[in-house]
Amino acid sequence: MTDPRELYQQVILEHNKKPRNFGKLAPCTHHAEGHNPLCGDQLDLTLVVEDGVVRDVKFEGSGCAIDVASASLMTGAIKGRPVAEAEAMIDQFRGMVRGELDPATQTPLLGKLTLFQGVKDIPSRVKCAILPWATLHAALKGEEEASTE
Repeated sequence: MTDPRELYQQVILEHNKKPRNFGKLAPCTHHAEGHNPLCGDQLDLTLVVEDGVVRDVKFEGSGCAIDVASASLMTGAIKGRPVAEAEAMIDQFRGMVRGELDPATQTPLLGKLTLFQGVKDIPSRVKCAILPWATLHAALKGEEEASTE
């Protein structure tokens, strides 16, 4: 059986080296920028939302491996989903990485994103993992800038 920490590291490294959905959508219907001043992570997220569904999403920016991997996996997970589901995923992901909910029983929408549950044990990295999700939340709400709070 594979150690979950080893799998987590492999996935983070793979998505950091080859991020999925990297780039910018033009035109887009939703856009937001995220910045984590504590470590310098920066993210620019563009989305196309039609009929209440996230049809396409891309991100650009620079950051640590956790930030880039979180953005890469997030964009893949929300593409094709209704906005309401994407918002529920945001809440579940935030709760999981903050240690506020148990991914084994309370995260039915996250799937493989539960690999990030170990981030809760590294408090300095929680905001890195949350930044893409906070940026998505801001974009869906029509806000230009994201907060990791």
